[in-house]
Amino acid sequence: MTYRESPTEGLNLLVTPGEPAGIGPDVLLQWFVNRNPQSGTRVIAVADPELLNERAAVLELSVELEILDQHNPGTPSPDKLGVIPCPLATVVVPGRLDNKNAAYVINCLRIATDLCLSHKADALVTGPVQKSVINDAGMIFSGHTEYLAEHCSQFIQADETIEPVMMLATPGLRVALVTTHLPLRQVADSISARKVRYCLEVLHSALINDFGIQQPRLLVAGLNPHAGENGHLGHEEQQIIAPVINECMKEGMHINGPLPADTLFTPKYLAQADAVLAMYHDQGLPVLKHMGFSQAVNITLGLPLVRTSVDHGTALDLAATGHADHGSLAYAIEVASELASARRNKPIVAIQ
Repeated sequence: MTYRESPTEGLNLLVTPGEPAGIGPDVLLQWFVNRNPQSGTRVIAVADPELLNERAAVLELSVELEILDQHNPGTPSPDKLGVIPCPLATVVVPGRLDNKNAAYVINCLRIATDLCLSHKADALVTGPVQKSVINDAGMIFSGHTEYLAEHCSQFIQADETIEPVMMLATPGLRVALVTTHLPLRQVADSISARKVRYCLEVLHSALINDFGIQQPRLLVAGLNPHAGENGHLGHEEQQIIAPVINECMKEGMHINGPLPADTLFTPKYLAQADAVLAMYHDQGLPVLKHMGFSQAVNITLGLPLVRTSVDHGTALDLAATGHADHGSLAYAIEVASELASARRNKPIVAIQ
């Protein structure tokens, strides 16, 4: 699997570092110091400038900030990290969560999303958030993907809620998910023919339009062990997944499945595929993260903007220590640049 190479000159990417007590600010600063200044991609942080200055001082990193206008950020200087200021509610202690700053995390995300939807920025790259502290502060938040779907629908006044599809990618493997952040006991009830078909259509379209793969080859995992074993271990494969695959294949898609998840992720099958559609979060992502941890990226398909994210959590114990690895953020920025470049001359339309 390869990504289409595209020129990224002149792109403005927004980065929300996420939980301020975690490693999000660290990896952003580390990336900036180690970046390739010749890439032509300009990264702008949506964050509290004082937080970035304090963390840079602790990490002994020399980073000069350039404060930009929230409503019209323009173009930052190439040797400075552009920052759209979003103030914290209280002082941050690295590694220590404080729900007083939960609204700050959401505000950064809202500002960045609105700028992308207003075409004042080309893509959004998100850092790790701590869902528990946001919910403890009284705000309903199940994840970036779900928040972006709801907020984008409100912004563009869509008649129906946008349904994004989560896909993680690392060199050699792409995995999209039918269900995302659900308790395991709810997964089977959430697998429907409409949902499986929608995810296949969004994934197929993204591989063509964003990744330049003219005839995508897809693998689809079954839900149950041994893909249901002809109904002896469950009926979702026979009643839902296989009929949808057959319909899509009649329409010209190249699909193999439903396959047992324990054998799908082997070289025999992956060598013949451009992406995998898994039924739930922990069916597909452990394999991908084992294969490419620190060089994996979360890509949200089906949104009216380009959004990628790191594949790791807040790592509170590593905050401000200098031991965090910025590889995933670097890859998220690289992929966001490529996708934004591919979309640059195309209309941005959400799939509904």
